[in-house]
Amino acid sequence: MAKKDRKPKARSSGEKWIVYIVRCADDSLYTGITKDVKRRCQQHNAGTASRYTRSRCPTKLVWQEAQPSQSAALKREAAIKAMTRKEKLAIIRVRKKAG
Repeated sequence: MAKKDRKPKARSSGEKWIVYIVRCADDSLYTGITKDVKRRCQQHNAGTASRYTRSRCPTKLVWQEAQPSQSAALKREAAIKAMTRKEKLAIIRVRKKAG
């Protein structure tokens, strides 16, 4: 089947967006959003997800939070990126304590 003949994938309005933080090999933290955390983490570790993590592999997922929409996820991502490293580590610790 030619590329132009492919139908676009149907998007489910029920899918949740996930805001996530990965810890890179150099101990830095990267925040992003996705609908499929497992796939996105594989992309980070393959060096195909982002320019930032490409040279900092391997990465490890350390935190994630579901959001009801892409807009909400983008707003939460921006809020997390504005946090200090200390504040980011605090929300990661809260998640570890919770389970």
